[in-house]
This record gives sequence, structure tokens and C-alpha cells, in this order.
Amino acid sequence: MPGGSAADVALGAPPSAILGLVLRQAGALIAAGIVVGVVGAYGLTRFLQNLLFQVKTTDWRAYAGAVALLAVVAVMAALIPARRGARVDPVVALRQE
Repeated sequence: MPGGSAADVALGAPPSAILGLVLRQAGALIAAGIVVGVVGAYGLTRFLQNLLFQVKTTDWRAYAGAVALLAVVAVMAALIPARRGARVDPVVALRQE
């Protein structure tokens, strides 16, 4: 389903397809953000060493916890517009276009 506009709903896409489309697009952005964030955090460990107490700068559990927490928050934030888009009436979507 390339495009991903409101017209997809009007063309008969089921709500699950709209939900999946929005979540896939969000997932790509979330994955890119995680990669950039982990690489950036790992690159800044020398500067952050004085701010960390009882945690090594390369503690994989701290990285994993931060990634998991932020990924869950990002997916929850993506669910709001995804659910709204899945519930849109096709007639309303056509009028908006």
C-alpha cells in the first residue's frame, strides 16, 4: 500500500491495513532514532562518564532499558494517530482530499 493517504481508506482498505501502514512508517522512524541515539550515546560516553554513578559507560542493560522505554513510548504515541486514521469514514476522507 504505497502512498498512505486518506484516500486509501476511501478506496476500501480495511482499518487493520491503515493501522499497519501507519505503524510500519512509525516503526521505521523509531528504528532510525534508536540507531542514531545508541550510536550517539556510545560516542559521548567519555563526556558522560562523570555524570554516571554506579553505572559503567558501556553497561548494555542501561542502554537496553533506555531503548525499551523509549520504543514503548514511541509506539504508544504512534498508535493515537493510527487508530484515528483507521476509524475515519471513507466519505469524510474523500471530502478532505
